[in-house]
Amino acid sequence: MSTPAVDPATTAAWGRLAELASAYEPDLRSTLTPDWVAQQSLTAADLHVDLSKNLFDTDVEAALLALADEVDVTGRRDTMLAGSHVNVTEDRAVLHTALRLPSDASLEVDGEDVVADVHEVLERVYAFADRVRSGEWTGVTGKRIETVVNIGIGGSDLGPVMAYEALEPYRQDGLSCRFISNIDPTDAAQKLSGIDPETTLFIVSSKTFGTLETLTNARLCKAWLLDRLPAGTDADAAVAQHFVAVSTALDKVADFGIDTDNAFGFWDWVGGRYSLDSAIGLSLVVAIGPERFAEMLSGFHAMDEHFRTAPPAANVPLRMGLLNVWYVNFLGAHTHAVLPYSQLLHRFPAYLQQLTMESNGKGVRFDGEAVDYDTGEVFWGEPGTNGQHAFYQLIHQGTRLVPADFIAFARPAYALSDGDTDVHELFLANFFAQTKALAFGKTAEEVRAEGVAEDLVSARTFPGNRPTTSIMAPALTPSVLGQLVALYEHITFVEGAVWGIDSFDQWGVELGKQLAQELGPAVSGDAGVLARQDPSTRALIGYYQENRG
Repeated sequence: MSTPAVDPATTAAWGRLAELASAYEPDLRSTLTPDWVAQQSLTAADLHVDLSKNLFDTDVEAALLALADEVDVTGRRDTMLAGSHVNVTEDRAVLHTALRLPSDASLEVDGEDVVADVHEVLERVYAFADRVRSGEWTGVTGKRIETVVNIGIGGSDLGPVMAYEALEPYRQDGLSCRFISNIDPTDAAQKLSGIDPETTLFIVSSKTFGTLETLTNARLCKAWLLDRLPAGTDADAAVAQHFVAVSTALDKVADFGIDTDNAFGFWDWVGGRYSLDSAIGLSLVVAIGPERFAEMLSGFHAMDEHFRTAPPAANVPLRMGLLNVWYVNFLGAHTHAVLPYSQLLHRFPAYLQQLTMESNGKGVRFDGEAVDYDTGEVFWGEPGTNGQHAFYQLIHQGTRLVPADFIAFARPAYALSDGDTDVHELFLANFFAQTKALAFGKTAEEVRAEGVAEDLVSARTFPGNRPTTSIMAPALTPSVLGQLVALYEHITFVEGAVWGIDSFDQWGVELGKQLAQELGPAVSGDAGVLARQDPSTRALIGYYQENRG
Protein backbone atom coordinates (compact mmCIF):
# COMPACT_ATOMS: atom_id res chain seq x y z
CA MET A 1 0.00 0.00 0.00
CA SER A 2 2.99 2.35 -0.50
CA THR A 3 1.63 3.59 -3.82
CA PRO A 4 -0.16 6.96 -3.76
CA ALA A 5 -3.82 6.92 -2.86
CA VAL A 6 -6.26 7.72 -5.61
CA ASP A 7 -7.78 11.16 -5.12
CA PRO A 8 -11.45 10.32 -5.70
CA ALA A 9 -12.24 13.94 -6.57
CA THR A 10 -10.07 13.63 -9.70
CA THR A 11 -12.00 10.68 -11.12
CA ALA A 12 -14.50 10.93 -13.95
CA ALA A 13 -17.18 9.33 -11.76
CA TRP A 14 -16.76 12.01 -9.07
CA GLY A 15 -17.27 14.71 -11.66
CA ARG A 16 -20.31 12.90 -12.99
CA LEU A 17 -21.78 12.64 -9.48
CA ALA A 18 -21.24 16.36 -8.95
CA GLU A 19 -23.16 17.06 -12.17
CA LEU A 20 -25.98 14.74 -11.16
CA ALA A 21 -26.19 16.27 -7.68
CA SER A 22 -26.48 19.80 -9.07
CA ALA A 23 -29.54 18.83 -11.09
CA TYR A 24 -31.04 16.24 -8.75
CA GLU A 25 -34.58 16.92 -7.57
CA PRO A 26 -35.84 13.95 -5.57
CA ASP A 27 -39.47 12.95 -5.75
CA LEU A 28 -39.99 9.68 -3.95
CA ARG A 29 -43.74 9.87 -4.49
CA SER A 30 -43.24 9.31 -8.21
CA THR A 31 -40.12 7.17 -8.26
CA LEU A 32 -41.07 4.63 -5.59
CA THR A 33 -42.70 2.14 -7.96
CA PRO A 34 -43.07 -1.62 -7.38
CA ASP A 35 -40.31 -2.27 -9.93
CA TRP A 36 -37.96 0.16 -8.18
CA VAL A 37 -38.66 -1.39 -4.79
CA ALA A 38 -38.01 -4.89 -6.16
CA GLN A 39 -34.80 -3.73 -7.82
CA GLN A 40 -33.51 -2.03 -4.68
CA SER A 41 -34.49 -4.74 -2.17
CA LEU A 42 -31.35 -6.77 -1.54
CA THR A 43 -30.45 -9.80 0.54
CA ALA A 44 -27.27 -10.32 2.55
CA ALA A 45 -27.22 -13.50 4.63
CA ASP A 46 -30.39 -13.23 6.78
CA LEU A 47 -30.80 -9.49 6.26
CA HIS A 48 -33.43 -8.00 3.98
CA VAL A 49 -32.26 -4.52 2.98
CA ASP A 50 -34.57 -2.06 1.22
CA LEU A 51 -32.65 0.82 -0.36
CA SER A 52 -35.60 2.09 -2.37
CA LYS A 53 -36.40 5.08 -0.12
CA ASN A 54 -32.94 6.60 -0.57
CA LEU A 55 -32.32 9.69 -2.68
CA PHE A 56 -30.85 8.32 -5.88
CA ASP A 57 -31.83 7.10 -9.33
CA THR A 58 -30.31 4.74 -11.87
CA ASP A 59 -27.89 7.42 -13.11
CA VAL A 60 -26.61 8.09 -9.61
CA GLU A 61 -26.37 4.37 -8.90
CA ALA A 62 -24.32 3.81 -12.05
CA ALA A 63 -22.00 6.72 -11.22
CA LEU A 64 -21.47 5.47 -7.64
CA LEU A 65 -20.59 2.00 -8.88
CA ALA A 66 -18.24 3.58 -11.41
CA LEU A 67 -16.59 5.55 -8.61
CA ALA A 68 -16.03 2.34 -6.63
CA ASP A 69 -14.44 0.85 -9.73
CA GLU A 70 -12.20 3.84 -10.41
CA VAL A 71 -10.80 3.94 -6.88
CA ASP A 72 -10.67 0.10 -6.83
CA VAL A 73 -12.72 -0.57 -3.70
CA THR A 74 -12.96 -4.29 -4.44
CA GLY A 75 -9.22 -4.47 -5.05
CA ARG A 76 -8.54 -2.87 -1.68
CA ARG A 77 -11.09 -5.24 -0.12
CA ASP A 78 -9.27 -8.26 -1.55
CA THR A 79 -5.92 -6.87 -0.44
CA MET A 80 -7.23 -6.48 3.10
CA LEU A 81 -8.74 -9.97 3.19
CA ALA A 82 -5.45 -11.46 1.94
CA GLY A 83 -3.57 -10.08 4.94
CA SER A 84 -1.59 -7.26 3.32
CA HIS A 85 -0.57 -4.37 5.55
CA VAL A 86 -3.38 -2.01 4.61
CA ASN A 87 -2.99 -0.17 7.96
CA VAL A 88 -0.06 1.75 6.55
CA THR A 89 0.68 4.18 9.39
CA GLU A 90 1.17 1.26 11.79
CA ASP A 91 2.45 -1.17 9.12
CA ARG A 92 -0.09 -3.82 10.06
CA ALA A 93 -2.46 -6.24 8.41
CA VAL A 94 -6.17 -5.72 9.07
CA LEU A 95 -7.75 -9.10 9.65
CA HIS A 96 -10.75 -8.89 11.94
CA THR A 97 -12.40 -11.09 9.29
CA ALA A 98 -9.94 -13.87 10.21
CA LEU A 99 -11.47 -13.98 13.70
CA ARG A 100 -14.55 -15.66 12.25
CA LEU A 101 -13.05 -17.91 9.60
CA PRO A 102 -13.98 -21.58 10.09
CA SER A 103 -11.30 -23.82 11.56
CA ASP A 104 -10.71 -25.64 8.25
CA ALA A 105 -9.82 -22.40 6.44
CA SER A 106 -6.24 -21.37 5.82
CA LEU A 107 -4.68 -17.92 5.77
CA GLU A 108 -0.99 -17.21 6.24
CA VAL A 109 0.07 -13.71 7.25
CA ASP A 110 3.67 -12.73 7.89
CA GLY A 111 4.60 -16.42 7.99
CA GLU A 112 1.95 -17.42 10.53
CA ASP A 113 -1.20 -19.50 10.02
CA VAL A 114 -3.60 -17.00 11.58
CA VAL A 115 -6.60 -19.34 11.43
CA ALA A 116 -4.85 -21.91 13.59
CA ASP A 117 -3.81 -19.18 16.02
CA VAL A 118 -7.35 -17.81 16.22
CA HIS A 119 -8.92 -21.17 16.94
CA GLU A 120 -6.30 -22.08 19.52
CA VAL A 121 -7.22 -18.99 21.52
CA LEU A 122 -10.92 -19.50 20.84
CA GLU A 123 -10.77 -23.04 22.24
CA ARG A 124 -9.08 -21.74 25.40
CA VAL A 125 -11.75 -19.03 25.75
CA TYR A 126 -14.52 -21.58 25.31
CA ALA A 127 -12.97 -23.98 27.82
CA PHE A 128 -12.60 -21.25 30.43
CA ALA A 129 -16.15 -20.01 29.88
CA ASP A 130 -17.51 -23.52 30.31
CA ARG A 131 -15.67 -23.84 33.63
CA VAL A 132 -17.25 -20.62 34.89
CA ARG A 133 -20.72 -21.47 33.58
CA SER A 134 -20.67 -24.97 35.08
CA GLY A 135 -19.45 -23.81 38.49
CA GLU A 136 -16.15 -25.67 38.20
CA TRP A 137 -14.29 -22.36 38.37
CA THR A 138 -14.95 -20.80 41.77
CA GLY A 139 -13.83 -17.84 43.78
CA VAL A 140 -11.11 -18.21 46.37
CA THR A 141 -13.63 -19.20 49.06
CA GLY A 142 -15.11 -21.96 46.91
CA LYS A 143 -18.30 -20.21 45.86
CA ARG A 144 -19.36 -20.35 42.21
CA ILE A 145 -19.15 -17.20 40.10
CA GLU A 146 -22.37 -15.20 39.80
CA THR A 147 -21.10 -11.85 38.48
CA VAL A 148 -18.53 -11.14 35.79
CA VAL A 149 -17.11 -7.61 35.69
CA ASN A 150 -15.46 -6.64 32.41
CA ILE A 151 -12.90 -3.85 32.80
CA GLY A 152 -12.01 -2.17 29.52
CA ILE A 153 -12.58 0.94 27.46
CA GLY A 154 -13.30 1.76 23.83
CA GLY A 155 -13.43 -1.40 21.77
CA SER A 156 -12.76 -3.47 24.88
CA ASP A 157 -16.02 -2.22 26.36
CA LEU A 158 -18.42 -0.95 23.68
CA GLY A 159 -18.55 -4.21 21.73
CA PRO A 160 -19.01 -6.59 24.67
CA VAL A 161 -21.62 -4.45 26.44
CA MET A 162 -23.56 -3.84 23.22
CA ALA A 163 -23.68 -7.56 22.43
CA TYR A 164 -24.44 -8.51 26.06
CA GLU A 165 -27.47 -6.22 25.99
CA ALA A 166 -28.54 -7.33 22.50
CA LEU A 167 -28.42 -11.03 23.36
CA GLU A 168 -30.11 -10.78 26.77
CA PRO A 169 -32.56 -13.64 26.00
CA TYR A 170 -29.60 -16.00 25.54
CA ARG A 171 -27.87 -15.33 28.86
CA GLN A 172 -27.45 -18.08 31.46
CA ASP A 173 -29.67 -17.70 34.50
CA GLY A 174 -27.85 -16.88 37.70
CA LEU A 175 -24.88 -15.35 35.90
CA SER A 176 -24.71 -11.66 35.03
CA CYS A 177 -22.13 -9.23 33.65
CA ARG A 178 -21.27 -5.66 34.52
CA PHE A 179 -18.97 -3.36 32.57
CA ILE A 180 -16.59 -0.74 33.96
CA SER A 181 -14.99 1.62 31.44
CA ASN A 182 -14.96 5.25 32.58
CA ILE A 183 -12.07 6.49 34.69
CA ASP A 184 -14.65 8.53 36.60
CA PRO A 185 -14.61 6.60 39.92
CA THR A 186 -18.39 6.80 39.94
CA ASP A 187 -18.48 4.14 37.23
CA ALA A 188 -16.57 1.60 39.29
CA ALA A 189 -18.44 2.52 42.47
CA GLN A 190 -21.84 2.00 40.85
CA LYS A 191 -20.91 -1.21 39.07
CA LEU A 192 -19.41 -2.76 42.19
CA SER A 193 -22.38 -1.82 44.35
CA GLY A 194 -24.46 -4.70 45.62
CA ILE A 195 -22.32 -7.57 44.37
CA ASP A 196 -20.58 -10.23 46.43
CA PRO A 197 -16.77 -10.25 46.15
CA GLU A 198 -16.71 -13.99 46.84
CA THR A 199 -18.77 -14.66 43.67
CA THR A 200 -17.28 -12.01 41.37
CA LEU A 201 -14.84 -12.57 38.52
CA PHE A 202 -13.00 -9.66 36.92
CA ILE A 203 -11.84 -9.65 33.29
CA VAL A 204 -9.19 -7.01 32.60
CA SER A 205 -9.28 -6.30 28.86
CA SER A 206 -6.26 -4.40 27.57
CA LYS A 207 -4.05 -5.61 24.76
CA THR A 208 -0.97 -3.83 26.13
CA PHE A 209 -2.07 -4.02 29.77
CA GLY A 210 -1.12 -0.36 29.93
CA THR A 211 -4.30 1.54 29.10
CA LEU A 212 -4.58 4.22 31.77
CA GLU A 213 -8.32 3.95 32.36
CA THR A 214 -8.41 0.15 32.34
CA LEU A 215 -5.44 -0.34 34.64
CA THR A 216 -6.66 2.34 37.04
CA ASN A 217 -10.04 0.62 37.27
CA ALA A 218 -8.37 -2.78 37.61
CA ARG A 219 -6.42 -1.51 40.62
CA LEU A 220 -9.62 -0.07 42.12
CA CYS A 221 -11.34 -3.43 41.70
CA LYS A 222 -8.39 -5.29 43.13
CA ALA A 223 -8.42 -3.11 46.24
CA TRP A 224 -12.21 -3.46 46.52
CA LEU A 225 -11.93 -7.25 46.33
CA LEU A 226 -9.13 -7.61 48.88
CA ASP A 227 -10.83 -5.22 51.32
CA ARG A 228 -14.06 -7.21 51.28
CA LEU A 229 -13.03 -10.89 51.19
CA PRO A 230 -13.09 -12.73 54.53
CA ALA A 231 -10.29 -11.87 56.92
CA GLY A 232 -7.24 -14.03 56.46
CA THR A 233 -7.83 -14.68 52.74
CA ASP A 234 -4.53 -15.06 50.90
CA ALA A 235 -4.24 -11.98 48.66
CA ASP A 236 -2.22 -13.65 45.91
CA ALA A 237 -4.61 -16.58 45.72
CA ALA A 238 -7.58 -14.21 45.65
CA VAL A 239 -6.25 -12.20 42.72
CA ALA A 240 -5.30 -15.34 40.83
CA GLN A 241 -8.78 -16.77 41.30
CA HIS A 242 -10.86 -13.62 40.79
CA PHE A 243 -8.95 -11.92 37.93
CA VAL A 244 -8.25 -13.04 34.38
CA ALA A 245 -6.92 -10.98 31.49
CA VAL A 246 -7.41 -10.43 27.81
CA SER A 247 -3.95 -9.22 26.90
CA THR A 248 -0.74 -10.16 25.14
CA ALA A 249 1.54 -8.41 27.67
CA LEU A 250 2.07 -11.47 29.84
CA ASP A 251 4.81 -9.88 31.94
CA LYS A 252 2.50 -7.06 33.01
CA VAL A 253 -0.34 -9.52 33.57
CA ALA A 254 1.89 -11.53 35.91
CA ASP A 255 3.05 -8.39 37.73
CA PHE A 256 -0.59 -7.59 38.48
CA GLY A 257 -0.98 -11.04 40.04
CA ILE A 258 -2.99 -12.77 37.30
CA ASP A 259 -1.96 -16.31 36.39
CA THR A 260 -0.71 -16.07 32.80
CA ASP A 261 -2.47 -19.38 32.09
CA ASN A 262 -5.62 -17.29 32.45
CA ALA A 263 -4.57 -14.61 29.96
CA PHE A 264 -6.15 -14.72 26.52
CA GLY A 265 -4.41 -12.87 23.72
CA PHE A 266 -5.20 -11.38 20.36
CA TRP A 267 -3.10 -9.86 17.63
CA ASP A 268 -1.89 -6.51 16.35
CA TRP A 269 -3.94 -7.05 13.19
CA VAL A 270 -7.11 -6.74 15.28
CA GLY A 271 -8.08 -3.13 15.96
CA GLY A 272 -9.84 -2.47 19.25
CA ARG A 273 -13.09 -1.39 17.61
CA TYR A 274 -13.04 -4.58 15.53
CA SER A 275 -12.29 -6.93 18.43
CA LEU A 276 -15.70 -8.01 19.75
CA ASP A 277 -15.33 -11.42 18.11
CA SER A 278 -11.85 -12.00 19.57
CA ALA A 279 -10.99 -12.89 23.17
CA ILE A 280 -12.27 -9.40 24.02
CA GLY A 281 -15.67 -11.08 23.87
CA LEU A 282 -14.80 -13.36 26.81
CA SER A 283 -17.45 -11.83 29.08
CA LEU A 284 -20.05 -12.41 26.36
CA VAL A 285 -18.93 -16.04 25.92
CA VAL A 286 -19.38 -16.58 29.65
CA ALA A 287 -22.83 -14.99 29.52
CA ILE A 288 -24.31 -16.73 26.47
CA GLY A 289 -22.04 -19.78 26.13
CA PRO A 290 -19.62 -20.98 23.46
CA GLU A 291 -22.34 -22.41 21.21
CA ARG A 292 -24.17 -19.11 20.90
CA PHE A 293 -20.92 -17.19 20.49
CA ALA A 294 -19.98 -19.54 17.67
CA GLU A 295 -23.35 -18.77 16.05
CA MET A 296 -22.48 -15.08 16.23
CA LEU A 297 -19.14 -15.77 14.57
CA SER A 298 -20.90 -17.65 11.79
CA GLY A 299 -23.09 -14.60 11.24
CA PHE A 300 -20.04 -12.39 10.96
CA HIS A 301 -18.54 -14.80 8.45
CA ALA A 302 -21.73 -14.98 6.39
CA MET A 303 -21.64 -11.21 5.91
CA ASP A 304 -17.91 -11.35 5.17
CA GLU A 305 -18.61 -13.86 2.41
CA HIS A 306 -21.40 -11.72 1.01
CA PHE A 307 -19.09 -8.70 0.93
CA ARG A 308 -16.33 -10.76 -0.66
CA THR A 309 -18.39 -12.49 -3.35
CA ALA A 310 -21.55 -10.53 -4.18
CA PRO A 311 -21.38 -8.52 -7.43
CA PRO A 312 -21.21 -4.76 -6.82
CA ALA A 313 -24.82 -3.99 -7.76
CA ALA A 314 -26.06 -6.59 -5.25
CA ASN A 315 -23.38 -6.07 -2.61
CA VAL A 316 -25.15 -4.56 0.39
CA PRO A 317 -22.15 -3.12 2.30
CA LEU A 318 -20.76 -1.71 -0.94
CA ARG A 319 -24.06 -0.13 -1.95
CA MET A 320 -24.72 1.33 1.52
CA GLY A 321 -21.19 2.68 1.80
CA LEU A 322 -21.46 4.34 -1.61
CA LEU A 323 -24.80 5.91 -0.68
CA ASN A 324 -23.15 7.39 2.41
CA VAL A 325 -20.44 8.90 0.18
CA TRP A 326 -23.18 10.35 -2.06
CA TYR A 327 -24.88 11.96 0.92
CA VAL A 328 -21.69 13.30 2.52
CA ASN A 329 -19.85 14.56 -0.53
CA PHE A 330 -22.63 15.53 -2.91
CA LEU A 331 -25.82 16.21 -0.94
CA GLY A 332 -24.25 17.89 2.07
CA ALA A 333 -25.19 15.49 4.86
CA HIS A 334 -23.05 15.70 7.99
CA THR A 335 -24.71 13.10 10.21
CA HIS A 336 -26.22 9.63 9.89
CA ALA A 337 -28.87 8.21 12.20
CA VAL A 338 -29.14 4.52 13.11
CA LEU A 339 -32.56 3.76 14.57
CA PRO A 340 -33.07 0.20 15.81
CA TYR A 341 -36.66 -0.76 16.48
CA SER A 342 -35.46 -3.18 19.13
CA GLN A 343 -34.85 -2.22 22.74
CA LEU A 344 -32.20 -4.93 22.88
CA LEU A 345 -30.11 -2.88 20.42
CA HIS A 346 -30.17 0.24 22.58
CA ARG A 347 -26.34 0.30 22.68
CA PHE A 348 -25.88 -0.42 18.97
CA PRO A 349 -25.69 3.26 17.87
CA ALA A 350 -23.06 3.94 20.56
CA TYR A 351 -21.07 0.97 19.32
CA LEU A 352 -21.27 2.30 15.76
CA GLN A 353 -20.06 5.71 16.87
CA GLN A 354 -16.62 4.32 17.63
CA LEU A 355 -16.57 1.96 14.65
CA THR A 356 -17.38 4.64 12.11
CA MET A 357 -15.98 7.87 13.54
CA GLU A 358 -12.72 6.49 14.90
CA SER A 359 -12.21 4.75 11.57
CA ASN A 360 -13.10 7.50 9.11
CA GLY A 361 -12.54 10.68 11.09
CA LYS A 362 -9.38 11.43 9.12
CA GLY A 363 -8.14 14.48 7.22
CA VAL A 364 -5.31 12.85 5.28
CA ARG A 365 -5.24 10.00 2.79
CA PHE A 366 -3.23 6.89 3.53
CA ASP A 367 -0.29 8.29 1.56
CA GLY A 368 -0.16 11.35 3.85
CA GLU A 369 -1.72 13.82 1.44
CA ALA A 370 -4.41 16.11 2.84
CA VAL A 371 -7.94 15.59 1.57
CA ASP A 372 -9.92 18.48 0.09
CA TYR A 373 -13.32 16.80 0.46
CA ASP A 374 -15.41 15.77 3.44
CA THR A 375 -14.79 12.42 5.13
CA GLY A 376 -16.78 10.64 7.81
CA GLU A 377 -20.18 11.34 9.30
CA VAL A 378 -21.40 11.83 12.83
CA PHE A 379 -23.22 8.57 13.62
CA TRP A 380 -25.89 8.73 16.27
CA GLY A 381 -29.24 7.28 17.23
CA GLU A 382 -31.56 5.77 19.81
CA PRO A 383 -34.09 2.97 19.68
CA GLY A 384 -37.56 3.53 18.24
CA THR A 385 -40.09 4.43 19.43
CA ASN A 386 -38.22 6.50 22.05
CA GLY A 387 -36.51 8.57 19.39
CA GLN A 388 -39.84 9.44 17.79
CA HIS A 389 -40.66 11.50 20.88
CA ALA A 390 -37.25 13.13 21.01
CA PHE A 391 -35.33 14.00 17.83
CA TYR A 392 -37.41 12.75 14.89
CA GLN A 393 -38.84 16.27 14.63
CA LEU A 394 -35.52 17.45 13.19
CA ILE A 395 -35.34 14.57 10.72
CA HIS A 396 -38.87 15.16 9.48
CA GLN A 397 -39.08 18.95 9.31
CA GLY A 398 -35.66 20.37 10.09
CA THR A 399 -33.26 22.01 7.67
CA ARG A 400 -30.63 19.24 7.94
CA LEU A 401 -30.44 16.24 5.66
CA VAL A 402 -30.15 13.20 7.93
CA PRO A 403 -29.96 9.83 6.17
CA ALA A 404 -31.26 7.17 8.53
CA ASP A 405 -31.02 3.39 8.82
CA PHE A 406 -34.06 1.72 10.38
CA ILE A 407 -33.54 -1.79 11.81
CA ALA A 408 -36.34 -4.17 12.84
CA PHE A 409 -37.16 -7.84 13.31
CA ALA A 410 -40.19 -9.85 12.31
CA ARG A 411 -40.25 -11.91 15.50
CA PRO A 412 -40.02 -10.23 18.91
CA ALA A 413 -37.70 -11.31 21.68
CA TYR A 414 -40.70 -11.13 24.02
CA ALA A 415 -44.25 -11.54 22.68
CA LEU A 416 -46.61 -9.56 24.88
CA SER A 417 -50.23 -8.59 24.47
CA ASP A 418 -52.62 -6.36 26.40
CA GLY A 419 -55.40 -8.80 25.60
CA ASP A 420 -56.49 -7.08 22.42
CA THR A 421 -53.30 -5.83 20.76
CA ASP A 422 -50.19 -7.64 19.64
CA VAL A 423 -47.76 -5.01 20.91
CA HIS A 424 -44.99 -6.08 18.55
CA GLU A 425 -47.30 -5.43 15.62
CA LEU A 426 -48.07 -1.99 17.02
CA PHE A 427 -44.33 -1.43 17.42
CA LEU A 428 -43.60 -2.43 13.80
CA ALA A 429 -46.47 -0.27 12.57
CA ASN A 430 -44.42 2.65 13.89
CA PHE A 431 -41.32 1.36 12.10
CA PHE A 432 -43.16 1.15 8.77
CA ALA A 433 -44.94 4.47 9.31
CA GLN A 434 -41.81 6.45 9.99
CA THR A 435 -39.99 5.48 6.79
CA LYS A 436 -43.18 6.12 4.82
CA ALA A 437 -43.67 9.53 6.42
CA LEU A 438 -40.05 10.50 5.84
CA ALA A 439 -40.28 9.45 2.19
CA PHE A 440 -43.61 10.98 1.23
CA GLY A 441 -44.24 13.70 3.79
CA LYS A 442 -47.52 15.61 3.63
CA THR A 443 -48.27 18.37 1.14
CA ALA A 444 -49.93 21.66 1.93
CA GLU A 445 -52.95 20.54 -0.10
CA GLU A 446 -53.26 17.41 2.00
CA VAL A 447 -53.04 19.46 5.18
CA ARG A 448 -55.76 21.85 3.95
CA ALA A 449 -57.96 18.90 3.02
CA GLU A 450 -57.92 17.94 6.70
CA GLY A 451 -59.53 21.29 7.56
CA VAL A 452 -56.44 22.86 9.13
CA ALA A 453 -56.55 26.64 9.44
CA GLU A 454 -54.50 28.40 6.77
CA ASP A 455 -52.11 30.03 9.23
CA LEU A 456 -51.14 26.55 10.48
CA VAL A 457 -50.72 24.85 7.11
CA SER A 458 -47.01 25.51 6.68
CA ALA A 459 -46.22 24.28 10.20
CA ARG A 460 -48.05 21.04 9.53
CA THR A 461 -46.59 20.38 6.10
CA PHE A 462 -43.91 17.69 5.82
CA PRO A 463 -41.49 18.05 2.91
CA GLY A 464 -40.76 14.31 2.58
CA ASN A 465 -37.89 13.05 0.44
CA ARG A 466 -35.93 12.26 3.60
CA PRO A 467 -33.74 9.22 2.86
CA THR A 468 -33.97 5.95 4.78
CA THR A 469 -32.69 2.41 4.49
CA SER A 470 -34.80 -0.35 6.05
CA ILE A 471 -32.97 -3.40 7.39
CA MET A 472 -35.04 -6.36 8.56
CA ALA A 473 -34.33 -9.90 9.71
CA PRO A 474 -36.49 -12.74 11.04
CA ALA A 475 -35.26 -12.29 14.62
CA LEU A 476 -32.37 -10.85 16.63
CA THR A 477 -30.32 -14.00 17.05
CA PRO A 478 -26.57 -14.26 17.75
CA SER A 479 -26.00 -14.93 14.05
CA VAL A 480 -28.04 -11.90 12.97
CA LEU A 481 -26.19 -9.67 15.45
CA GLY A 482 -22.91 -10.82 13.92
CA GLN A 483 -24.27 -10.02 10.46
CA LEU A 484 -25.31 -6.52 11.52
CA VAL A 485 -21.94 -5.72 13.06
CA ALA A 486 -20.04 -7.05 10.04
CA LEU A 487 -22.34 -5.11 7.71
CA TYR A 488 -21.34 -1.82 9.32
CA GLU A 489 -17.68 -2.84 9.49
CA HIS A 490 -17.70 -3.27 5.73
CA ILE A 491 -19.75 -0.12 5.10
CA THR A 492 -17.06 1.73 7.04
CA PHE A 493 -14.35 0.09 4.95
CA VAL A 494 -16.05 1.03 1.67
CA GLU A 495 -16.29 4.69 2.65
CA GLY A 496 -12.65 4.78 3.71
CA ALA A 497 -11.58 3.06 0.51
CA VAL A 498 -13.40 5.64 -1.60
CA TRP A 499 -11.92 8.52 0.38
CA GLY A 500 -8.45 6.94 0.21
CA ILE A 501 -7.90 7.11 3.97
CA ASP A 502 -6.49 4.62 6.46
CA SER A 503 -9.61 3.51 8.33
CA PHE A 504 -7.63 1.38 10.78
CA ASP A 505 -5.40 3.73 12.75
CA GLN A 506 -6.59 6.18 15.41
CA TRP A 507 -3.83 8.69 16.07
CA GLY A 508 -6.44 11.31 16.87
CA VAL A 509 -7.06 9.76 20.28
CA GLU A 510 -3.40 9.89 21.35
CA LEU A 511 -2.75 13.59 21.97
CA GLY A 512 -5.37 13.99 24.67
CA LYS A 513 -4.11 10.89 26.48
CA GLN A 514 -0.53 12.16 26.32
CA LEU A 515 -1.47 15.57 27.68
CA ALA A 516 -3.53 13.99 30.48
CA GLN A 517 -0.41 12.18 31.68
CA GLU A 518 1.58 15.42 31.57
CA LEU A 519 -1.09 17.41 33.40
CA GLY A 520 -1.53 14.89 36.22
CA PRO A 521 1.15 16.44 38.45
CA ALA A 522 -0.30 19.93 37.95
CA VAL A 523 -3.73 18.73 39.03
CA SER A 524 -2.14 17.08 42.07
CA GLY A 525 -0.45 20.32 43.17
CA ASP A 526 2.88 20.60 41.33
CA ALA A 527 3.16 24.39 41.01
CA GLY A 528 6.02 24.17 38.52
CA VAL A 529 4.08 22.03 36.07
CA LEU A 530 1.00 24.20 36.57
CA ALA A 531 2.96 27.37 35.77
CA ARG A 532 3.96 25.96 32.38
CA GLN A 533 0.38 25.54 31.21
CA ASP A 534 -1.64 27.92 29.07
CA PRO A 535 -3.75 30.53 30.89
CA SER A 536 -7.07 28.74 30.36
CA THR A 537 -5.78 25.39 31.60
CA ARG A 538 -4.12 27.06 34.62
CA ALA A 539 -7.35 28.83 35.51
CA LEU A 540 -9.44 25.67 35.20
CA ILE A 541 -7.05 23.65 37.35
CA GLY A 542 -7.04 26.49 39.86
CA TYR A 543 -10.83 26.41 40.02
CA TYR A 544 -10.70 22.65 40.65
CA GLN A 545 -8.15 23.00 43.44
CA GLU A 546 -10.14 25.76 45.14
CA ASN A 547 -13.36 23.78 45.05
CA ARG A 548 -12.22 20.20 45.66
CA GLY A 549 -12.57 20.65 49.40
